[in-house]
Amino acid sequence: MNTVTIIGAGLGGLILARVLHVHGIPATVYEAEDSPSSRAQGGMLDIHDYNGQIAIEAAELSDEFRGLILDGRQQTRFLDREGTVLFDKADDGTGGRPEVQRGELRQLLLDSLPAGTVRWGHKVLEARTREDGRHEATFTDGSVVVSDLLVGADGAWSRVRPLLSSAVPVYSGTAMVETYLYEADTRHPATAKAVGGGSMGAIGQDKGIMAHRESGDTIHTYVSLTRPLDWFAAVDFTDPAGAAAHVAQEFTGWAPELTALITDGDTPPVLRPHYVLPLEHRWDRVPGVTLIGDAAHLMPPNGEGANLAMLDAAELAQALAAHPGDVEAALSEYEQAMFPRSARIAISSAEFEAATAGQTEEATAEHLIKVFSELAAGESPFDHSH
Repeated sequence: MNTVTIIGAGLGGLILARVLHVHGIPATVYEAEDSPSSRAQGGMLDIHDYNGQIAIEAAELSDEFRGLILDGRQQTRFLDREGTVLFDKADDGTGGRPEVQRGELRQLLLDSLPAGTVRWGHKVLEARTREDGRHEATFTDGSVVVSDLLVGADGAWSRVRPLLSSAVPVYSGTAMVETYLYEADTRHPATAKAVGGGSMGAIGQDKGIMAHRESGDTIHTYVSLTRPLDWFAAVDFTDPAGAAAHVAQEFTGWAPELTALITDGDTPPVLRPHYVLPLEHRWDRVPGVTLIGDAAHLMPPNGEGANLAMLDAAELAQALAAHPGDVEAALSEYEQAMFPRSARIAISSAEFEAATAGQTEEATAEHLIKVFSELAAGESPFDHSH
């Protein structure tokens, strides 16, 4: 194996490059963004001890990772529409799901790589298989890279995926609207009190408000609505106040400290539709190419996406290190573990959504409290074997 080309400098692509580096295997990462700071990197991530933290350990960055953890952010609570607390689990440090800022974790990984590993401003136009069996990626600036091993870590709309699969993401039926509150404790004290010190969820029938504390005095909110895409298309998101008011109408009668997360946002509301790949998405082995993370198994937000991408990356790198000179054996070993793992979690997520779809607010809240009570007890709603 002479060249490893990774498309995408998200957490998965960077973990892959880092673990390969630990094992003395060079790789180059091509990223569409112009720089590490060209786009906001999202909010908080809980990094789980059964997948994401395993990847951090494989990257030999556990000590540095612990320095990023925000104490207290594992607190989890659920409220009803009137703001009454139904469930509240404090962060006692034993939950196994510490919270970090996504951007800080990404920067930690970038700093751990040799200079020049990531090539910024390289957006893939298409990827194709050459007559000699190797693969090439053509970028929008006309440049081309040819690789012995091509790894798609390029997310939902992967340009590498078509080399392996004809599957394309489809709308799941649910979208989120994202907002932020700044200086929440001083400017929005009632809302800050409702959210608490970590994550808060208030769930209705086919709707919900999820908010979490980030670093400092910032609250990051995702408003979930199960509606057709046409419903969202009718909302003018170029008019921030009007869009927020339109979304807030769906929560008429809810406590004002909850709806303030929508109407009082300090940033324009951003629409984020959820797209998914088939639950058991897999492909036949194609020499010299594979996928990790959302490129391989895009599923609804369930707290597992970033963690799965990181574990995919670590296991792929470890397989390549364990099979020097035999890339196909390594790719087969990686995919044979990744396919069933991702399918189990995708199916569990779909079953959860089916179980709560159309339920009353009370039944939905009861279902969620059961799941999070299991997590608090050290159990998991997923099969974590890998």
